[in-house]
Amino acid sequence: MAFVLHKDDTGAERYGTFSIFPGAAVVHAVSARSGGVSAAPYDSMNLALHVGDDAADVVENRRRFLGMLGLDFERLTTPEQIHGDHIVRVGEAEAGRGRLSYADAIPATDALMTDVPGVPLMLCFADCTPVLLFDPVHRAAAIAHGGWKGTVRSIAAKTVRAMAEAFGTRPEDCLAGIGPAIGPCCYAVGGEVAEEFRSAFPQFAEQILSEENGTIRLDLWKANRLQLEDAGLLAEHIDVAGACTSCHARTFFSYRAEGPTTGRIAAVMAIR
Repeated sequence: MAFVLHKDDTGAERYGTFSIFPGAAVVHAVSARSGGVSAAPYDSMNLALHVGDDAADVVENRRRFLGMLGLDFERLTTPEQIHGDHIVRVGEAEAGRGRLSYADAIPATDALMTDVPGVPLMLCFADCTPVLLFDPVHRAAAIAHGGWKGTVRSIAAKTVRAMAEAFGTRPEDCLAGIGPAIGPCCYAVGGEVAEEFRSAFPQFAEQILSEENGTIRLDLWKANRLQLEDAGLLAEHIDVAGACTSCHARTFFSYRAEGPTTGRIAAVMAIR
């Protein structure tokens, strides 16, 4: 298994993909921050409409990114992310929502799933954890937004259960990619956050929290991996990018490294 960053002819990194997902069945990618038209501090492939960037630039970036992947921009579907655990099934009626306007995005939602071919799902990130899911048996895909609030609410595991209810997905068939996000090397949290994770995940709290010189660090990569395994996914069906967005802020956007005024990368999935 591997997470590979793909470059253009100039050597610039454009997006990453997971080898675990079968390319004949699903298109997916996690964007890098280069190749777009946005000006600093959103330079250059900012894909979020809610961060203060020029909307026309963001739409152009989205067109370019979808074009790189060979996907239909007109059917691009995005939510209003609020760090919750609400999950929405995307059908033909929802296809295309949020592509041009944040006000039109699917409201108050942090995971999207679909079994409709040709409908690209997209969620945006800047340190939070993208969790990409694919059921190759029932040909269903999903993306969850695993920030600390979503992770502590088990949004990844809840999305697997939602796929089971909606599509008949069996966890043991499901494939997962945990994308670039802030790593345990850089993610210091307060005692209240740490206590929420100890309460939510007593069975593996010691594996996801560490303390050194009075600083508590949280491993969101491992927290999402372990909750997916707890939900029934096989360990060999989970691929972790292992790329820290804060350490690699020149490749990915990072809220921690750059401050609140910055862009967002995106995770995209579409069933062929």
